[in-house]
Amino acid sequence: MDNTGLIAIAAAIAVCAGAFTGIGEGYAAGKAVEAVGRNPEAEGQIRTTMILGIALSETVAIYGLLVSLILLFVY
Repeated sequence: MDNTGLIAIAAAIAVCAGAFTGIGEGYAAGKAVEAVGRNPEAEGQIRTTMILGIALSETVAIYGLLVSLILLFVY
């Protein structure tokens, strides 16, 4: 039994994590800009927190890419 089609669908779903990560990062950056607009004195702390949050959420996209590559080339 050939499962190539199912593996390709699973890899495509895993790559979708990257799209949703981009949406989340854009939302976080927008909220950080709003926060700086309301409180410019806290710009450094807001920027640091935003970059940390975006970096942590970016790992989801990297894991999704890794899972899709494993599905495509190992199975």
